Amino acid sequence: MPSKIYKKFKDISTYEHIASGTPLCSGCGGLLALRLAHKVLGKNVVIVNAAGCFTLLSVYPYSPFDSSWMYTAMACAPAGAQGIRDALDILIKKRKLSDEEDLKVVVLTGDGTANDIGLQSTSAAIHRGLDFYYFCYDNEAFSNTGFQMSSATPFGSKTSTSFPGKSNPGGTIQRKKDLFEIWRSHKPPYIATISPSHPIDLSNKFEKASGIKGPKLFITFSPCPPGWSFDSSKSVEIAKLAVQTGLWPLKEAVDGIVEHTVVPKFKPVEEYLKIQNRYDHLFDPVKQIDVVNIIQKDIDDYWKRYSDNGQ
Repeated sequence: MPSKIYKKFKDISTYEHIASGTPLCSGCGGLLALRLAHKVLGKNVVIVNAAGCFTLLSVYPYSPFDSSWMYTAMACAPAGAQGIRDALDILIKKRKLSDEEDLKVVVLTGDGTANDIGLQSTSAAIHRGLDFYYFCYDNEAFSNTGFQMSSATPFGSKTSTSFPGKSNPGGTIQRKKDLFEIWRSHKPPYIATISPSHPIDLSNKFEKASGIKGPKLFITFSPCPPGWSFDSSKSVEIAKLAVQTGLWPLKEAVDGIVEHTVVPKFKPVEEYLKIQNRYDHLFDPVKQIDVVNIIQKDIDDYWKRYSDNGQ
């Protein structure tokens, strides 16, 4: 059982473990989610960061964190986490480090690393049963290097490498990888999706995971103002719409059993698509109703499948 249950926004700590004024983009949804997660995890944390957008958070010799930080290449953050976890365990066993001084090991990656470049070392870490948190900020592209398509890029959106044109007016033709199910197939003890628009849900999930030993995944919906082309003040609104339309299901799996923690009333996905310029080709100069209908059908099919299974 979690040691604390969050019922209202005021239950969340007002203490900030990440200082303001970082070089990250204004309105970054992933940073907001990380700030909320850090409030639950507390100060005794070491973050192992794979190269990506969040590399800009801690630029030597400066850091906005009151916790520890280690930077790695994209492919090997879980391997770095393994070394840190092993070192901590050895120090505790030799009584050179007290249990109170122990650190939670958190891998911090973007979707490109999580789905592709770092998947091999991640799979190995899960297989070994490494006790760590894996925090993936999913902005649905390689945003740090020019918003190129990743395997997390959704069908119908545009990126700098899947730009709509005469031969392919609908933009990205591939479907997004399901990182949640990729992890679930490894049978870890805990995995969850979260969103900065639902801080109570996010906080309760991290609180629950803190009492579970082993690999723990958190995929956060991460609105990206420059990549998705919207005003930075609308990040939370867009994240909320993703949940309300059913496009971003909030769920968790404890020992493989999936439960949805938020069941929306299901607004039309068009409301979500229209407020981002990465989807403007679907509505101008003519509405591509076939592409919009496919996106909506994918959402409807997903929820029907889980409804039929009672989850």
